[in-house]
Amino acid sequence: MISKKLEKAINDQITAELWSSQLYLQMSLFLKHEGWEGSAHWMGMQAGEEREHALSMANYLIKRGGEVKLAKIDEVPCGWDNLLEVFKAVYKHECHVSELIDELVDLASAEKDKATQDFLWGFVREQVEEEATASGIVDSLKRAGENNYIVVDRELGSRK
Repeated sequence: MISKKLEKAINDQITAELWSSQLYLQMSLFLKHEGWEGSAHWMGMQAGEEREHALSMANYLIKRGGEVKLAKIDEVPCGWDNLLEVFKAVYKHECHVSELIDELVDLASAEKDKATQDFLWGFVREQVEEEATASGIVDSLKRAGENNYIVVDRELGSRK
């Protein structure tokens, strides 16, 4: 049985993951509107991945005897200056999510809940990849320069 304190914290993280999904969906739609088809595709897949994280956490909570309580998702931003600014925002957001996951691991440790710690370590590892990927895209866009964003956009469109 999971503690009420961890149950609430995981429910809060589910909300954060769903907000991330909405953010990336909004970014995808913004990018599509701006003509960045490859980046829109990449961001749409990212939105789906965040939703999968939320569902994974919800299923874990249920397995441990907790109750999932979906909360209201706050409005997400809807406009950026250019493609580079979108991916800078992605990187910043992924760093924030990493902090949230680290706080959850710390709480699970304080609660002496080894099963939850083990479950959350998968997300810790995932966040290392998410930050590296977002940072790499930012670096690629910077190196390419605004006149060559199309090259990076095409590459992002190949995500499977």
